[in-house]
Amino acid sequence: MVGTGGPVATFSVWDYVVFAGIILAAAGVGLFQAFRGRKETTSEEFLLGGRQMTAVPVAMSLTASFMSGITVIGTPAESYRFGSAYWIFGFAYAIMSAISAEIFVPLFYRLRVTSAYEYLELRFSRPIRIIGTSMYIVQTVLYTGLVIYAPALALNQITGLDLWGVLVATGVVCIIYCTLGGLKAVIWTDVLQMVVMLSGFVAVIARGAVLQGGLTKIWEDAGEGGRLYAFDFDPDPLKRHTFWSIVVGGSMMWAAIYAINQSQVQRYISCKTLGHAKMSLYVNMVGLWITVTLAVLSGLTMYSIYKNCDPLSNGDVDTPDQLFPYLVMDILADFPGVPGLFVAAAYSGTLSTVSSSITALVAVTVEDFILPVYKDLTETQVSWMNMSLSIFFGGICIGMAGVASLMGSVLQAALSIFGMISGPLLGLYLLGMFFRTSNSIGGLVGMTIGLVLTLWVGIGGQIYPPTAEKTNPLPLTTAGCNNTIGQNYTTITPWSSPVTLTPEPDYRPPLADTWYSLSYVYFSLLGVLTTIVSGLLVSVITGGCKQDKKNSELFVRKNDLICFTTLSKINKNLESDITEKTSANIYMGADNPAFKEDDVMNKDVEKNTRL
Repeated sequence: MVGTGGPVATFSVWDYVVFAGIILAAAGVGLFQAFRGRKETTSEEFLLGGRQMTAVPVAMSLTASFMSGITVIGTPAESYRFGSAYWIFGFAYAIMSAISAEIFVPLFYRLRVTSAYEYLELRFSRPIRIIGTSMYIVQTVLYTGLVIYAPALALNQITGLDLWGVLVATGVVCIIYCTLGGLKAVIWTDVLQMVVMLSGFVAVIARGAVLQGGLTKIWEDAGEGGRLYAFDFDPDPLKRHTFWSIVVGGSMMWAAIYAINQSQVQRYISCKTLGHAKMSLYVNMVGLWITVTLAVLSGLTMYSIYKNCDPLSNGDVDTPDQLFPYLVMDILADFPGVPGLFVAAAYSGTLSTVSSSITALVAVTVEDFILPVYKDLTETQVSWMNMSLSIFFGGICIGMAGVASLMGSVLQAALSIFGMISGPLLGLYLLGMFFRTSNSIGGLVGMTIGLVLTLWVGIGGQIYPPTAEKTNPLPLTTAGCNNTIGQNYTTITPWSSPVTLTPEPDYRPPLADTWYSLSYVYFSLLGVLTTIVSGLLVSVITGGCKQDKKNSELFVRKNDLICFTTLSKINKNLESDITEKTSANIYMGADNPAFKEDDVMNKDVEKNTRL
């Protein structure tokens, strides 16, 4: 009987057929794009899709890139164990989208960069660019290993799919369409994978609603179990999730992921106009809202089904990340092919993230390390180099999957990696974009101090995990289980902390319950503030106020922001009464400055025809 514990069914033939079909379809999209654009083999075409992408497919790709298999598996488990507070990240997504679209997109677009880290050399110095790129590569390889390994491990133990066989197959599929099709293949494949991911969530919610007697019953069960208490306004920065930690800290964390992460920058600068680039981020925001809502609702559905028999406490699963796959096999095994759809959803998330990482790693390696040294390479040589590096980084990411097995709770571990490394990097960008007095010495010292602090608190928090008082896991029971496979918890299960890198030691130093207990959501904010403040102080001390005047293109402009742009356009409209042209310019923006001249001329002819 569903929801009462015990072993669940395994994959049927139809599940394998559906799973393999969807994965092969993803590879087929990449191959189609490769053959479709086989005459356009320039580096720009490979890395940026020829800078001619439109807003909607780029937006779906932006969403799919970080809505990985970790999200498909980790977020429902998060809301099952801790409640619906994770949904508040929707506010952080909105703030992040505004920051990225109105501050960073116009700057990167104006500078015509391929690598986001080109800016660091233009604004500060080449050594800082190399350090920034190196930090990104380390972070991305670690994160991608986690993305590959965690869903594979969870699904292996539930479905019986061979772990390392699936890992290698995942990497090979990504390598094929990344190598042959470049960014355009990755973006269009992400569109398919995004649809598959959302379909997996919908299938689980729909089946759960049928079993439990409707969504209303699921909502009532979640309320009775304390899962709907999301808006905790406690300002304590040590509590894992509160309204303030998620909105303030989460906004900085996701801004670091979207605003300066090469995987994302590479997508929105591939758009054909600035208007499309900004719009892609706002459409992506809606996609993130839909995804996190479905993921949290899936977790609440899981709680409604297992409220009287927790599979984790009952020994049916070993880790929280196996809860959602276990649910799928428990409630959907009677429908041939549907569990296969879910597994494909998780792996679609994995494929989209891995392919994004590979193309981004290739871009920064070529632009930041190879081309500045070997300036006489032909387009053919660069194209072959791009494809070779795609294979190389694909292999590295598969190899790092073994290291990722030590990272513990996948959702928190993934976000912690970004907070610890991307936070100081985001602070460095903001330091350069907003403060003209900052110099390369201040930037380097500030970023170093920020990185040391975030690594200190992050690693300390893994060694000495926060107590249950700060993490607030909600009670679960095994009272309704038909059998107990593991330990016999017949009442409320003990509160526990998230899985950590090492077993919790007996001795806890004084810092363990203060500094090391800082919410992981604040890691990025800590890095940003530390980098900016210390960077400014060192810059002033080392003569930043007396340095030569920098190119104004390197700083944020007032007219980059949509509010000022709109006001200026309205003023011009009132003065000249040219309403049609003004409104068109507000929403569409200028053409991508990296367009070829004939493309620009063609667009001008089209605009004149419309007018």
